[in-house]
Amino acid sequence: MRSAFSKAIVDAATADPKVLLLTGDHGYALFDEFRQRCPAQFINAGIAEQNMVGVAAGLAKAGFKPIVYGLSAFVPVRVLEQIKMDVCYENLPVVFIGDGAGVVYSSLGSSHQSTEDIAVLRPLPNITILSPSDAHEMTYALNHALQFKEPVYIRIGKSDVGGVHQAVPAAPIGDLLSVSTGSNTATAFVATGSMVNTAVSLAQQLGDCTVWSMPTIKPFNTAQLLDIAAGVDNLVVLEEHSVYGGIGGLVAEVVASVPGNKARVVRCGVQDRFSEKCGSYAYLMREHELDETSLLAELKKTLQS
Repeated sequence: MRSAFSKAIVDAATADPKVLLLTGDHGYALFDEFRQRCPAQFINAGIAEQNMVGVAAGLAKAGFKPIVYGLSAFVPVRVLEQIKMDVCYENLPVVFIGDGAGVVYSSLGSSHQSTEDIAVLRPLPNITILSPSDAHEMTYALNHALQFKEPVYIRIGKSDVGGVHQAVPAAPIGDLLSVSTGSNTATAFVATGSMVNTAVSLAQQLGDCTVWSMPTIKPFNTAQLLDIAAGVDNLVVLEEHSVYGGIGGLVAEVVASVPGNKARVVRCGVQDRFSEKCGSYAYLMREHELDETSLLAELKKTLQS
């Protein structure tokens, strides 16, 4: 997924000298090719992320096309006010890349983990929020973002968990994407980012359930979701994000908005707590009970109740 990201921004920058990449002292190996081929379009803003967003806003107003890269704990969380007032309020075409979303930076502690980035951005007007699950969805997201029509945030979680699509999706931005179709009419899965692969495995073990990927969190095709919800008893939502304000909350809001909708929304995400210890990514997923074994045990109990 990272290689798809790197290739897309290099291609965009070589085709258009107005495309600029700003980074807060991160991602050097990731951007080696960009710096070699487009050195004048690379700006290391240093460990000054709030200033970096202001600079990007000014560049956008001057006709440039800025891409702002940082760890998601810093972009968007540290720079939320600047995204709100400098970019979204002005509706400027700035692309924000938040890398390492969720608990990917497991060994660095809660300061470098981001389980609230979707929640803090969803209320902001004008911004598009994208959360790709594999390289094909990353290309799909970047094909939209690099048109530079509005503020866009792309959330990158664990990038090497495996692919779910055979080709770049052709669906409009906002649609849920079908990953697997099952015969189980009682339960369907909706997942985003790194959790889509987990959803596929759990859906098979829980009786051939249908799985949908949500690469677009805002804007969102509510009619499609309501149609999916109308056909099942349970919608299981998986995300490497807090259960507050993420896609579980989004799905619950939409489903609850229609009187008489029978679907129960089961939200699986990070509970109301910080990580207690440092360790590997696999360890942190177990600590937060988002590993496949923990989720399977919990869902077996929940779906039988």
